[in-house]
Amino acid sequence: MFLTISTTGSAERPATDLGFLLHKHPEKAQAFSTSYGTAHVLYPEADAERCTAALLLEVDAVALVRRGKGKGRGGAPDAALAQYVNDRPYAASSLLAVALSGVFSSAMRGVCAARPELPERPRPLRVEVPALPARGGAGLVRRLFEPLGWTVTAEPVPLDAEFPEWGDSRYVRLVLEADTLTLAEALRHLYVLLPVLDDAKHYWVASDEVDKLLRAGEGWLPAHPEQKLITSRYLSRRWSLTRQAMERLELVRLAEADDSDVEEIDNAVAEETDTEEKPTPLAVRRREAILTALRASGASRVLDLGCGQGQLVQALLKDPSFTEIVGVDVSMRALTIASRRLKLDRMGERQAARVQLFQGSLAYTDKRLKGYDAAVLSEVIEHLDPPRLPALEYAVFGAARPRTVLVTTPNVEYNVRWETLPAGHVRHGDHRFEWTREEFRAWARTVAERHGYGVEFVPVGPDDPEVGPPTQMAVFTAGTVKEAKAA
Repeated sequence: MFLTISTTGSAERPATDLGFLLHKHPEKAQAFSTSYGTAHVLYPEADAERCTAALLLEVDAVALVRRGKGKGRGGAPDAALAQYVNDRPYAASSLLAVALSGVFSSAMRGVCAARPELPERPRPLRVEVPALPARGGAGLVRRLFEPLGWTVTAEPVPLDAEFPEWGDSRYVRLVLEADTLTLAEALRHLYVLLPVLDDAKHYWVASDEVDKLLRAGEGWLPAHPEQKLITSRYLSRRWSLTRQAMERLELVRLAEADDSDVEEIDNAVAEETDTEEKPTPLAVRRREAILTALRASGASRVLDLGCGQGQLVQALLKDPSFTEIVGVDVSMRALTIASRRLKLDRMGERQAARVQLFQGSLAYTDKRLKGYDAAVLSEVIEHLDPPRLPALEYAVFGAARPRTVLVTTPNVEYNVRWETLPAGHVRHGDHRFEWTREEFRAWARTVAERHGYGVEFVPVGPDDPEVGPPTQMAVFTAGTVKEAKAA
């Protein structure tokens, strides 16, 4: 994926001020790690008269398949092939929008400490995107960008130049030009409208996407003639989120029309009497349940097996009762992200002595895992093919044999309560299975009996009287052969 941003200038106002605004030096080529590949920033030209910054995103196609949302169990037969044969590594999409936000975050916010006068100054801008998917064609591209002050050139890309009778593809070569916009405004337009034109997102759209949309759309989205289409597509057509965003945008519009603050308009209920609480995310409840079980077990030396990006390790570090914490994952990319999350390179000596991360596969025995008080397998087993579960079982319960083992996994019966999850689909494209409560309990009891553990089952999240909790947790305790009753 490729995008360029160009500007012109003079000796008094050199075009190379673009480097200050983007916080990227024109004489350097820089690379930044993202969740789906590597983003490169370089300047093909940089002098007082003209300066161009290029963003090149190299997408890791394998990571895209493994971490992207897939069809899961019950998907169409061609879904697996479609994950690999697609335009994601090449055409501008939400992947490029996320890279823009991550690499140019300060510029998008309009922050420039070195030259604070620059961000508010409009400048001549030219943005080029060689390959942009446009569901709605060149006409929709113009309807989205022209009301924002852009002069739009959207040239349809033919399916094959040698065979013009085949017609045009759904891609356009986009050129945007404007003289009255700031760089921050331009970046916010691109951040929202690239995924809108693609009409797809590579990641799960949650409620926080509403806040992202409203932040990026501040000052232009409430009055945009295509506001409804932009909002719906940006939020992946999730009607509940779209309705929430539209209601908040209407408040903004009314406040602007009345020349007042949104808080003055949205005052039907006094703040001090508003008792409605936001629901706690399931991931947070899961970590809280794990921490509660670990504290109850008296464990001080803990393994997080399949630690991913280190969220649980980070939570464990906040409790001094856990004196040694080890995160293990097969993915070096995940461990690198976990290391950045934990700020291991800047951690104090005493804190750093409590934690370590290393690569390892749970399909094999590993002597480094022996001797710990407790091990956690949080949302791990469902990512393994069922024939590989016996290998994991022996590596953890037979060879490492911690005193306590916690295993959490989705409860497939609860899936009917997720309004956006189609029937027959699993919660994540990489899930090889999702068990009912009885299936999970049968597996856990067999493992416990085989290795001399007792097992207790604990609900995580709201325990629905019909379908049970969204997450189920088994607490294994070595030497307690009689199964404990479920809470």
